[in-house]
Amino acid sequence: MDHTFQVDLRGVVDLLSHHLYGSPRVYVRELLQNAVDAITARRSTEPDAPALVRIETPETTGDGTLRVHDTGIGLTEAQVHELLATIGRSSKRDELGFSRHEFLGQFGIGLLSCFLVADEIQVFTRNGDHPTVRWTGYADGRYAVSLAPPEASRAEPGTTVTLVPRRDADQWFATPTVTDLARLFGSLLPVTVRVGDVVTTTGKPPWPTVPGAPVDRAALVAYARETLGIDPFDVLPLSVPEAGLTGVAFILPTPVNPAARAGHRVYLKRMLLTENADGLLPDWAFFAHCVVDASELRPTASREALYEDTLLTTTREALGDQVRGWLVRLARHDPHRLAEFLQVHHLGVKALALHDDEMFQLVDRWWPMDTNVGTLTLAEFRERYGVLRYAASLDEFRQLAAVAAAQDLAVVNGGYTYDTELIERLPAVDRSVLIERLEPSDLTTRFDALDPQVEMALRPFLAAAQRAVERSGCEVVIRAYEPVSLPALYLVSRSAAFNDQLAASRDRADELWGGVLDALAATAPPDRPQLVLNHRNPLVRRVTALADPELVGLAVEALYGQALLLGHHPIRAADAALLNDSFLGLLGRAVPGQGRA
Repeated sequence: MDHTFQVDLRGVVDLLSHHLYGSPRVYVRELLQNAVDAITARRSTEPDAPALVRIETPETTGDGTLRVHDTGIGLTEAQVHELLATIGRSSKRDELGFSRHEFLGQFGIGLLSCFLVADEIQVFTRNGDHPTVRWTGYADGRYAVSLAPPEASRAEPGTTVTLVPRRDADQWFATPTVTDLARLFGSLLPVTVRVGDVVTTTGKPPWPTVPGAPVDRAALVAYARETLGIDPFDVLPLSVPEAGLTGVAFILPTPVNPAARAGHRVYLKRMLLTENADGLLPDWAFFAHCVVDASELRPTASREALYEDTLLTTTREALGDQVRGWLVRLARHDPHRLAEFLQVHHLGVKALALHDDEMFQLVDRWWPMDTNVGTLTLAEFRERYGVLRYAASLDEFRQLAAVAAAQDLAVVNGGYTYDTELIERLPAVDRSVLIERLEPSDLTTRFDALDPQVEMALRPFLAAAQRAVERSGCEVVIRAYEPVSLPALYLVSRSAAFNDQLAASRDRADELWGGVLDALAATAPPDRPQLVLNHRNPLVRRVTALADPELVGLAVEALYGQALLLGHHPIRAADAALLNDSFLGLLGRAVPGQGRA
């Protein structure tokens, strides 16, 4: 034997309030939606019928209730049973003509959301010449249908919905709250909505609703200031005909976090869906805030977000193409303006350039990068120097910039976000481009070797210098290089840096992971950082001539410390101890004591 599910309406209302809808405020949207659908249905056969939604708050009604009057098509008694007392079934709604394209509602939930704020709902509705029908629904699931008494009958077709508020929901019925919510959800509706004497609808959207129509930029900027609280960098009209979408993208005037998902203001058939729609634009376009109206995109069941389907994916791609096209046009026709934009939102453009050739060419030509010969774009750098040499991290660039410039080597700083990835993408976009990552150890091949006799004479000094810094794990070498003013240079290759990180991790690891790291260390190439002393520097030559081994050690330790600091290298505990010893030792030699009293 088959049985019918029993539905606890209070439980359903609790489910809606806590899991489907984000806030009880949606009850105003649902009332407006039903009213607009009813007006649309009536005007399909009576084009000259009035289009008015009038809301009376408890301050006006005087009995603590809220009433919403519309001039829509109204319902017969049979339709009341089908539309107002059925939860989640839309077949009869479809048969009665309320599922057509021009209507807002789609889910058959109807007035159920009003139970978020009301214990009782009364509906007085009249269809054509039919008598006025009264429907009364209660939060416990009961409802009653009857003909309205003569004193409550409507003189014209339409519907009046009366809400009797719950004890804990009075704040949602206050006149300022209802006015604000009616303006928020329904400001663009094609009907007149009035709360008391205040009209909350403003008419058509401020953006062009026909593709290619003239754009009133001043009006859109004023709209952005009033609605979004921003003074946009630029205004970009949007249009996706297959989604029935028109709108505008406001380019944000200040930097934003690329990781933060931008929320967009989305209307469906002129009714506000959400102020924080996610996924309308590609992730890279985080610098744009959209306000759009669409007729074909699908809302979720709560009508507070967009449903992720093929059409939304296609729309997102189309909007991304339009934002990208705006950037390309800016590059072609207003490069100064583009430079201003890039200063604010370069991260988004560079992120797009990693995957888009057109955007990559824009970055290649227009984005200024830091180099050791000044600020240049990648295109300018290649035109001047041919091979594009780069340092892959900010620390490497700081180590190499001055010394490389002295060796007539131009180097690009690839240490900022996406810069190295963009440089390494160059050969894939243009096969004629040559790039070369500059290793710290590569510089030593450009330094001049000493005369053999001089190098032989310096062996005792090098041995003493090596003993002084042995505990730091580096190797001391001496070369001749520019600039003369630089006495010492600390160079760390990638393999040496890896070995240092491995050793530091081994010191912190437990026994199990320590064994794994020991195994890795056994296979790592034996490479040590180098302290390269500059024989052309007068101070270094004076240090090499010292006869006192202890003083040689202190001087070399001091040069080691200075090289670490100038190269922006991290100072380890052993390095700090060495610097302290050299400082105190040299100070003690400079200021000899007189013995203790």
